[in-house]
Amino acid sequence: MGDLINAIIMGIVEGLTEFLPVSSTGHLILTGELLSFTGDRAKTFEVVIQFGAVLAVLVLYRKRFASLLNFKLGKDSGLNVLHIFLAMLPAGVVAVLLHGVIKHYLFGPQTVLIGLVAGGVLMIIADRVKRRIVSEELDDITYKQAFAVGCFQMLALWPGFSRSGSTISGGMLFGTSQKAAAEFTFIVSVPIMAGASGVDLLKSREFLTVADLPLFLIGLCAAFIVAMIAVVTFINLMKKIKLSWFAYYRFALAALFYFIIF
Repeated sequence: MGDLINAIIMGIVEGLTEFLPVSSTGHLILTGELLSFTGDRAKTFEVVIQFGAVLAVLVLYRKRFASLLNFKLGKDSGLNVLHIFLAMLPAGVVAVLLHGVIKHYLFGPQTVLIGLVAGGVLMIIADRVKRRIVSEELDDITYKQAFAVGCFQMLALWPGFSRSGSTISGGMLFGTSQKAAAEFTFIVSVPIMAGASGVDLLKSREFLTVADLPLFLIGLCAAFIVAMIAVVTFINLMKKIKLSWFAYYRFALAALFYFIIF
């Protein structure tokens, strides 16, 4: 029963934080420490429940993903597969080259706390720098902006920095609206998360057992349901509040866990 409760809690945390600029990886690592749910089995579980969050975005943006299959690349075609490729390229290359180093050295409570604070500072900078918004909507995003977002996404390879926090900040600094940057982040995250999680799952296949199937399914379902709610809520919030509010939350979380863990 204890493991199933852990699965529900971790699934909720994953679904709630995966697409918010607060670092889902950081929250999962810190929550796992508090629940004493750690080790190779727990890491495999975290990979599995990420697919629940991915599925949530696929369902919510199914029409947008279907339109990408037209492979229109013209200037007036709106968001297309080239935007996605350019946004995936920088972080994808670095992740492949440094995957082992990142997993070995950066996945721990101390590095997460650093990432939470550093990512929060970046978000405040993105919020306060005066800029001209040239891309108000998702279909207005340029190839240059897509590549810039991809470069900022490399920061998310540091646990705690947050993929959405880094990419939304990058988009805003290069002239997208907060809402357009958030939606672009969600769409780009799907192939990246699916690919990265697939590789991790393949490497951790020895920890996949029939006995753990209920644990993984419960966590995945919890992540899917909560992520559906979180994404819709977050997009609406992006029209009303500044990114800095999420940065302040990150600072408070980092301080709280510093005193709890250390």
